[in-house]
Amino acid sequence: MTAEPADRLIAQDAELLSAQLASLRSRLFPPSASKTLRPFTSGEAARLIGVSDGYLRQLSISGEGPTPETGAGGRRLYTLADVNALRAYLASQGGPKARQYVKWRQPGEHLQVIAITNFKGGSGKTTTSAHLAQYFALQGYRTLAIDLDPQASMSALFGYQPELDLTGNDTLYGAIRYDEERVPLSQVIRKTYFDGLDIVPGNLELQEFEHTTPQHLARRAEGSTDDLFFTRVQQAIASVEANYDVVVIDCPPQLGYLTLSALCAATSVIVTVHPQMLDVASMSQFLFMTSDLLAVVREAGGTLNFDFLRYLITRYEPNDGPQAQIAGFLRTQFGDRVLISPMLKSTAISDAGLSKQTLYEVGRENFHRATYDRAFESLNAVNSEIESLILKSWGRTT
Repeated sequence: MTAEPADRLIAQDAELLSAQLASLRSRLFPPSASKTLRPFTSGEAARLIGVSDGYLRQLSISGEGPTPETGAGGRRLYTLADVNALRAYLASQGGPKARQYVKWRQPGEHLQVIAITNFKGGSGKTTTSAHLAQYFALQGYRTLAIDLDPQASMSALFGYQPELDLTGNDTLYGAIRYDEERVPLSQVIRKTYFDGLDIVPGNLELQEFEHTTPQHLARRAEGSTDDLFFTRVQQAIASVEANYDVVVIDCPPQLGYLTLSALCAATSVIVTVHPQMLDVASMSQFLFMTSDLLAVVREAGGTLNFDFLRYLITRYEPNDGPQAQIAGFLRTQFGDRVLISPMLKSTAISDAGLSKQTLYEVGRENFHRATYDRAFESLNAVNSEIESLILKSWGRTT
């Protein structure tokens, strides 16, 4: 009996897995097989806006602002679009709190581009990126998420199955490629089910940038006047910067041309670190390589001025003695460049991921409340700390 060639065997497995994932999506998100965001209770909506539940109730009774949906028992339910409309309404009333309701950046406040990176898989990059982008959208910022990882895990969390939902030029590669098929980034951006949050999805097409960039560099050596590769992501983002306040880039787990380009486009960087000795040792090599490569970019004319560079401890288990020692070691070495709040390891986040959802999408009633609250508080602590760094870079005191 002749064995099946390896390429055909792997292709068969890929097709089988893809079909099963498509079937799973159809069962989870019928009838259109597309994701939607659950509505928020009046208490949740009030917390997002920064007002009391009683005040929201009074607005609803007096017919001011958007009219919420009324659920079972007369409960008021608000979509994220309703929440943002309420923010706009409250801001239009003027007063000292007007700017707190609509947080869009003002003239003189630059677009904040945050690269989430580490070249070791399993460090929590995608989980961090997806939750951070959703957090900013929930807080009312105009947000763009960019999946720069060819494995497209963040795209999957947002409901995309790359091999089925995306064709040519549907990723950032379409806006940074070197040939005549290059398109404006605005043509690649897609709306999500989070009001105010758009996405540039990823798939294996992104890997083409790693292959075509050396050819481009060779042409430049022969006298080409094309722009340098590390400016392409920056230029693509600049073409849509008027539409956004924050861009979150989920970088691939490797230090290639895509990651370098993202770092050159970034105004800030978050390096995710799993507190295990092998991961920390790997991060050391990552930092050496990143430093060397960015130095070459800088000497070639690249601008590398980060508003902040922070290390985020991820998948942290406070009762794990060795992890606590590693976390302490990192804080000793890097001081305040390590975020105060770690991202806790939680079964709530893992369980939400089984249905391709984040903790911000699922309801508290689906979990043991103590488990959910602990994970939710951890996520908010991390993300609000990053938000405060952005506000500081904009010169805001509140």
